Amino acid sequence: MVGGGGAGGGLLENANPLIYERSGERPVTAGEEDEQVPDSIDAREIFDMPHLIRSINDPEHPLTLEELNVVEQVRVQVSDPESTVAVAFTPTIPHCSMATLIGLSIKVKLLRSLPQRFKMDVHITPGTHASEHAVNKQLADKERVAAALENTHLLEVVNQCLSARS
Repeated sequence: MVGGGGAGGGLLENANPLIYERSGERPVTAGEEDEQVPDSIDAREIFDMPHLIRSINDPEHPLTLEELNVVEQVRVQVSDPESTVAVAFTPTIPHCSMATLIGLSIKVKLLRSLPQRFKMDVHITPGTHASEHAVNKQLADKERVAAALENTHLLEVVNQCLSARS
């Protein structure tokens, strides 16, 4: 067994995860730079915007959620006119105990980054986790999410996932 310095301390559940190549940064278009042109929010922006979901750190490994293929742009759905964002994420193993923490980190990043008009749905990709129903229920419950964020230790762990790696 391999010891780890992850959020939970102790042993790593997935000591040798598959690592995927990061996609390139998207070029910014002239229309996006023009402050006079209304800029709608789309899936690419949610995934790719610097320091949005692609760069969230995994709580167990010194890698991003993108590098572990936990998040992908194809699993981000956005409707700017309806003000909705849905992000499906895939834990690296079916019994990942960090799934709720990962989902909470994605949700907090979106809450902190998007205009308040957006309704967010963060959930596990169907069929990829043994407890997906229970985790999705927790992530969808606004009161449980708010209570979790009042826990100073948990908030500190979430903030570590959201901070830039040095």
